[in-house]
Amino acid sequence: MNAQTQRIRESLRRHDALATGRGHVLGQVVCCEGCCCGQTDKGFPPFPRDWLKQQWKEEKLNRSVQLTISGCLGPCDLANVFCVISPEGMQWFGGLQEQWHYDLLLAWAKASRDAGVLLELPAELNLHRFERFAVTHHHENGVDPV
Repeated sequence: MNAQTQRIRESLRRHDALATGRGHVLGQVVCCEGCCCGQTDKGFPPFPRDWLKQQWKEEKLNRSVQLTISGCLGPCDLANVFCVISPEGMQWFGGLQEQWHYDLLLAWAKASRDAGVLLELPAELNLHRFERFAVTHHHENGVDPV
């Protein structure tokens, strides 16, 4: 049994909350590379996966803003989707078509790392923001309509 497995088992026996050894992570960027995103052979715009991963690695950004390349995140009609996960929740973006979109994302992650806090995403990306899930409206009695 490795040290990590042992630490997890001991925490579970004591009913302690599990903790990560990753230090102070501000947030996470999850980029879709699933059935549509980046699939140029299907007519969708490219996703600069290798470039983005290399930049993140060179800048050592994963220590503060983790980058995850994922399979399909779902909203395929907005190909080239990413979400930002933070303690405040998730923000969704889609329809990225140009390299400069990813340049903005990289610059934001670097600025957030340098500031030690997750900064607002660049305003230029607001046109690509969308609500991932249906918003429900609560009635006065606290029950959602069926």
